[in-house]
Amino acid sequence: MAQIFCIANQKGGVGKTTTTVNLAAALAQLGQRVLMIDLDPQGNATMSSGADKRQLELTVYDVLLESASIAEARIKAGGSCGYDVLGANRELSGAEVELVSLERREKRLRRALQAVDGEYDYVLIDCPPSLSLLTLNGLCAATGIIVPMQCEYFALEGLTDLVNTIRQVHANLNSNLQIIGLLRVMFDPRITLQQQVSEDLKAHFGDKVFNTVIPRNVRLAEAPSHGLPGVVFDGAARGSHAFKAFAAELIRRAAPIGPTGGTGSFSPSAAAATQSAMPSTPLPTES
Repeated sequence: MAQIFCIANQKGGVGKTTTTVNLAAALAQLGQRVLMIDLDPQGNATMSSGADKRQLELTVYDVLLESASIAEARIKAGGSCGYDVLGANRELSGAEVELVSLERREKRLRRALQAVDGEYDYVLIDCPPSLSLLTLNGLCAATGIIVPMQCEYFALEGLTDLVNTIRQVHANLNSNLQIIGLLRVMFDPRITLQQQVSEDLKAHFGDKVFNTVIPRNVRLAEAPSHGLPGVVFDGAARGSHAFKAFAAELIRRAAPIGPTGGTGSFSPSAAAATQSAMPSTPLPTES
């Protein structure tokens, strides 16, 4: 049975797509069978996987409208990425309007994934930075959420909004949904503020924060222009090593996850209780 994880954060520009494609490639390098689903109409995860979004015959749009199955719409990622891609392009923007009047509109991706459940070890869903029907489809299909976040003060407010969203989805649409953990990304240890926020996250959320930290890395930023994840583009880069370590940590942490959760997950209610302990005053400015 596949582990289905959303890479989600309602705050934009926090590295969701970078996390999704590099984690997919790193898991594939560890011998895992991986499907990456692009739920963002911008199609950045599709392009970063070596696929031309403009040339796709079938996309996740067709799957959501039930005019194609995942088996028909998926393609192989380019290069030596080693994972499958259910791509997206601008057509997906229209799905927001078309889904409104349809039955089971928020659970269409979940139903589609049931047909390929035994073919993958991990399904990674790159969600857009908003609470929309597309994001809801991802959250309803997932068993867990990975939250990439920068170690900045406003990122904590974004985490509050996300936790509230997850609580609503957990209560009304998907009782199996768990938050797997928080991933610190684009981290620069030279910046005092980032060190402070990182320490506060560890202090208040404990083992709910992944041990792996993804550094700010030029090679990871360059990789999308070559249509590849950083892990494939330059496997020797610091960022690539970090994502490989993160993939290994995720495999260890996600193993016990099930309908009732496991030692590596925490429920939305627990997250909300913990979040209330977060600092309410601004953190120190950079010295």
